[in-house]
Amino acid sequence: MIFDKNTAKKTAELLLQINAIKLQPQEPFTWASGWKSPIYCDNRITLSYPEIRKTLAKNLATFIEQTYGKPDVIAGVATGAIGIGLLVAEVLNLPFIYVRPEAKKHGRKNQIEGIVPSNKSVVVVEDLISTGKSSLNAVKALREDKADVKGMVAIFNYGFDIAVENFEQEALALHTLSNYENLLEQVLDTAYITKEQHKTLQDWRTNPAEWNI
Repeated sequence: MIFDKNTAKKTAELLLQINAIKLQPQEPFTWASGWKSPIYCDNRITLSYPEIRKTLAKNLATFIEQTYGKPDVIAGVATGAIGIGLLVAEVLNLPFIYVRPEAKKHGRKNQIEGIVPSNKSVVVVEDLISTGKSSLNAVKALREDKADVKGMVAIFNYGFDIAVENFEQEALALHTLSNYENLLEQVLDTAYITKEQHKTLQDWRTNPAEWNI
């Protein structure tokens, strides 16, 4: 679910401006999963643009406070959301932690870096949601450490059905600044792409696992 329509379209525009989102309907990308895709999103690029990263962090922080009150801790999902998560924690003046995909093999063998007080409220920050698997893996680690995970917020969400199902199974609320649906509206409204390219992007969203041009 997006925060609101205006924020969703404005966020999409900002991500397009700095090439954090790239659209190549005729020269698709290949994801790590092997999927062919006309879109590639790398929100870590936003960290190189001070005004944009401030805007994103402020919007995420405002939503968190309005929705959950002020949690005890902000958690970022490594590695993509460490930067934006820390910025959100700074806006809210809250402790920050981050969660690795798995525990380290050496040293203290931590999966969670930072201190998580038992039974304290945590909101998780992500940069991008695709299937939600890695994001929910972080939530599982936090819950196993007795954190009270209130919800998750992210910059962008592809809106895949599998992600919706995964979050429902874990009974976790997900809200994002923008998503694929509003991205498509924005690129059509601003003539960023042609109507033919727009249709290609819509077709991909219908069945991304088997799509190819």
